[in-house]
Amino acid sequence: MDDLNVTAEEHLTAARASAHGRSAHLVLQEPPLRQTVIALTEGTALDEHNAPPAASLLVLRGGVRLTAASGDADLAAGTLHPIPQERHGLLALSDAVVLLTAVND
Repeated sequence: MDDLNVTAEEHLTAARASAHGRSAHLVLQEPPLRQTVIALTEGTALDEHNAPPAASLLVLRGGVRLTAASGDADLAAGTLHPIPQERHGLLALSDAVVLLTAVND
């Protein structure tokens, strides 16, 4: 079992050292459920992509902006937010770590 605080710190350190400003780790895969820790440095974005059938984002560190045609949402540490059922992206407003929970078909 992963300690999310330790995993978050490890991947934030890795993201800061990465030329791409990001690092990710799959912490749980029990099909159809997947949980992934994603660390992003300030200003780093995950480009727009399709949404899985169901998903949520829990901000573990920092702040992010979830972007979507239906409207953007600025999320701070401790915030749990559903992923919209449409194309969306993610922008780190500060160095940030999120836990993405997704249910895939």
